[in-house]
Amino acid sequence: MSHLITGATGSIGRHIVDQLVALGEDVRALTRKPTAANLPSQVTIFGGDLTSGDIQDGAFHGVKSLFLFPADGDIKPFLDKVKAAGVERVILLSSLAAAAEHARDIGSASYLHHKAIEQIVLASDIPYTFLRPGNFANNLQFWAYSIKTAGAVYGPYPQSAQTLIHAADVATVAVAALTTVGHIGATYALTGPESLTQTEQLRTIGAEIGRELTYQIISPEQFRQSMSAFMPEDIITQLLNYWSDTVEQPDVVRPTVEQVTGKPARTLAQWAADHRAMFM
Repeated sequence: MSHLITGATGSIGRHIVDQLVALGEDVRALTRKPTAANLPSQVTIFGGDLTSGDIQDGAFHGVKSLFLFPADGDIKPFLDKVKAAGVERVILLSSLAAAAEHARDIGSASYLHHKAIEQIVLASDIPYTFLRPGNFANNLQFWAYSIKTAGAVYGPYPQSAQTLIHAADVATVAVAALTTVGHIGATYALTGPESLTQTEQLRTIGAEIGRELTYQIISPEQFRQSMSAFMPEDIITQLLNYWSDTVEQPDVVRPTVEQVTGKPARTLAQWAADHRAMFM
C-alpha cells in the first residue's frame, strides 16, 4: 500500500515521511518544488499544487492513504481526483480551534480555515481521520531572535499557560492513522503532555541553552504594534485572545497522543533539545 503525503516538505510532513520510511512503507510525496524537496531517497516525489489542480501524472497510482495538508485555497478539485483514483482514506491536518470549544475560537482565522476544509473533506465522502492539534511548540520559534540578541522575550501575558505539542507527535499520530486500522471517522484532539506558562516555557528553553532568560511584560497594544509588520491583524488578534483566556483557564492536557501511539507525548524540554540551535 502506498501513502501520498502532501505538505511533505513542511515541519509535520517531513516527520511523517521519515517515520514511514523507517517503517519500510512505500511513500510518495507531493510538493510544488520537487527539485528542492530534499527528501529521503526511498521517497517517490511528484510535483503538484493542491489548489491549482495541477498534479503530476501517476501521483495517485496505487495510493491507498493520503495525508492532507490544509492548504489555503480551493482543495475540492484535488479531492475529486483523490476520490476518482480510489484512495481509501484521507488523514487531514486540522486544528483544535475547529472544535469551537471556546468562544474565542468562533470566527478566529484558524477556526474559519480549518472548519471549511473539514467540511470539504466530509462532503467528498472519502473515509477520513481528522487530526486537531492545539498550539505547536514550533510557534516558539518567533522568540528566537530576541532570545539570541537580548536574552529576553516580550509579551503581555507571562502567566498564560499552553499545552505545546511537538510536530513529531502529530506526525506519529498521522502515521498510525495512515498505516493501521481503527481510525476511520475519528477526530483526534492533540496536545503536549504538560501545561506550561509562558514564563515556564522560556525557562525551559533557557535551561537547554544554558542561559538565564527574562520575560519582559509589554501591553497587548504594544505587542500588536510590534508584530504588525510580521503577522496579519487577524492572527495577532487570535493570539492575544488565546493568551488572555489561558491566564485564568490554562490549556487542558489531552492524552490522545499516548492513547493512539502507545508512547507519551514529547515534553517541551525535548522540543527545546531538538531545536536548541535556533536559540543559540
